[in-house]
Amino acid sequence: MLRRDSFSYSVQARCSPSDAAALLGDLDRQGELHPLIVRVRRLPPRHGARASYTVSDRLTAGPVRFRVRYQADVLVQAEDEIVTVARQWPATTVRSRALLHTEADGQLRIDVEITLAAPAPLFAYAFRQARVAHLTLANRLAGALDRDRKGPPATS
Repeated sequence: MLRRDSFSYSVQARCSPSDAAALLGDLDRQGELHPLIVRVRRLPPRHGARASYTVSDRLTAGPVRFRVRYQADVLVQAEDEIVTVARQWPATTVRSRALLHTEADGQLRIDVEITLAAPAPLFAYAFRQARVAHLTLANRLAGALDRDRKGPPATS
């Protein structure tokens, strides 16, 4: 039996929608910000996907550390919406939908909804890990987007 639940968050950054969409739609670049990802390998896009990847995460359960590998696809990559789906055995799916809106003050607001489905025995652990990881990613996104907008730091 599968269980399903969602959580959401919002991020604000001073960048263009195209810069944000480029980061959110590129799992190689997100891998630098996501706290669990240890490796991202780009694959030829699967049918219906704009981009496809194999991703490896490092997880812990008490004193045990282990890696999991899963397939992820970018299904929609537009200036106002990014949709990704990650699939891992057994029957675990994480769907991310990000909507991008330019605010009146010029800031970009990114509203993200994450939906996780997993077998009931794994659900609590998987949901907790996904929530902590994605909220950490959210905290890092604004800084990364603001930094990208300003360009790399000057060197002397």
